[in-house]
Amino acid sequence: MISFKQRITEILIEQKLATPEQIESIVNDAVQTKKSFARLLIDRGVVNESKLTELLSKELGLPMISLAKYRIDPNVAKSIPERMARQYRLIALSKFGNRMVVAMADPMNIFAIDDLKVLTQVAIDPVLSPETDILRAIEQIYASPTSLSETPEGETQDVAVTKDDNIDTAVALLLNEAGAVDEAPVVKVINLMVMEAMRRHASDIHLEPMKNLLRVRYRIDGHLMEIHRLPRAVQSPILTRLKIMSGLDITEWRLPQDGRFKVRVDDKEVDFRVSVLPITNGGKVVLRLLDKANLSMGLDYLGFTPASIEQFKMAIKRPYGMILVTGPTGSGKSTTLYSVLNVLASKTKNLITIEDPVEYQIEGVTQMQVNTDIGLTFAGGLRTILRQSPDVVMIGEIRDFETADIAMKASLTGQLVLSTLHTNDAPSAVTRLIDMGVEPFLVASSVSLIQAQRLVRKLCTKCRERVDPPAELLERLKIAPSPEATFYRAKGCRLCRDTGYRGRMGIVEVFPVDERVRELIVARAQSWQIKEHAVKELKMVPLRQDGFHKAEQGLTTLEEVVAVTTEE
Repeated sequence: MISFKQRITEILIEQKLATPEQIESIVNDAVQTKKSFARLLIDRGVVNESKLTELLSKELGLPMISLAKYRIDPNVAKSIPERMARQYRLIALSKFGNRMVVAMADPMNIFAIDDLKVLTQVAIDPVLSPETDILRAIEQIYASPTSLSETPEGETQDVAVTKDDNIDTAVALLLNEAGAVDEAPVVKVINLMVMEAMRRHASDIHLEPMKNLLRVRYRIDGHLMEIHRLPRAVQSPILTRLKIMSGLDITEWRLPQDGRFKVRVDDKEVDFRVSVLPITNGGKVVLRLLDKANLSMGLDYLGFTPASIEQFKMAIKRPYGMILVTGPTGSGKSTTLYSVLNVLASKTKNLITIEDPVEYQIEGVTQMQVNTDIGLTFAGGLRTILRQSPDVVMIGEIRDFETADIAMKASLTGQLVLSTLHTNDAPSAVTRLIDMGVEPFLVASSVSLIQAQRLVRKLCTKCRERVDPPAELLERLKIAPSPEATFYRAKGCRLCRDTGYRGRMGIVEVFPVDERVRELIVARAQSWQIKEHAVKELKMVPLRQDGFHKAEQGLTTLEEVVAVTTEE
């Protein structure tokens, strides 16, 4: 297909407005300066903008519109994101049924027209306008009060629906509206989805394009549940709108993208972290709900016993040393550390974090995000942080020797360091650090407390049923229940949506490091030897035993405890 540049060249030479030599010179300059070919033609005086637009209009058979005399519908114009309008030098003028009139400086740009079709789900009728007029119109239109989809990054978007609204009716309306991403139906579908996920206390929303439908699943209490199956036709407007809300490039579906946005529901602010993954059926989008209310919860809510709370409080009151939280992905490590930061944050302390990614944004805490694409690693960022005179440093995760070594040395020079590791239990964190290459004496000198944790589902108190646990299950746990212990099983009712569970809680293993433990570390003792001392002498309650005690209290089930803990 002939390009815009080739067509202009043919017209100018045919009309004897330029010579082949002039055109060749301008083409070379366009490559070197990265300026547009049309703009250089105008700047060099080969042809003025009005004449060029007029010639193209005649040759292409497209109407030429004077934007100064045309009444642009701002709602239609803003249905195209400003970034896209500037990139392609276009502005939407009006919409009639399933057709949209768009003024373009380059109406032969098939990529622009294809992207517009994908975005709007309507047919595009291009008309010609001078580039200068289009840019002027963009400045005027997008300078006016923004729509919800164009909310500036970092600002909070209000979410509101009426009591009669539901996703099925909103989807039906969206199908009738041909998928415009800024009009009421798609806005309502996303608002309803967000509110429903929050009401169900979901941690994630998964939107998964399949062959003939869009599957919507919520992760509730750690388990994915299918909630909706939507028509495939609503996939594009829903996913495109989510990308717009997250400040992502709506024209890019080949590469993964990450973004975030904030919403306010009933005076409650919630952050959403958005991940877009290109797949064979389109783009899979996962929204992580980050409710700041979780950070204000006390350590007792996170599953700490009174004794372990005291041990933890003693460790965080120290002006230096290292506190480690261990566990697999999704065990609540970040929530625990954020809760500690919330407690420590004050006007008299300098708290700095380095994370990958920054999940919750905490007032009074300086937060840095790892960016390996530009060489900003945990280790490199940590070196910079230590030149900022911090009182408390939080490292999202210790992944390598370099980060571990810098963190350990920082904890010995006047900083309280908080971080996480992936180990099965608390004592194993010691051997993990040594296996990374950290000297045993450095581990022994710096680490003051290690906590292992897991998340288990809490029983629904409305429908739980008493049960005598099977003998083989008790044998697996290797713990004998007390005679007065009462165990329950999950049943399911309307309140818990037939799952038998409502919410989650932590089971924890708090391991304070004493002098004998330090001696064992320096002597390179095995993790089981360190654990044996911790249980016998320090009265550490192992993870499985803490879970068993919570099952005895009717807070969770033995099956949940066995599922998330290893053999003792």
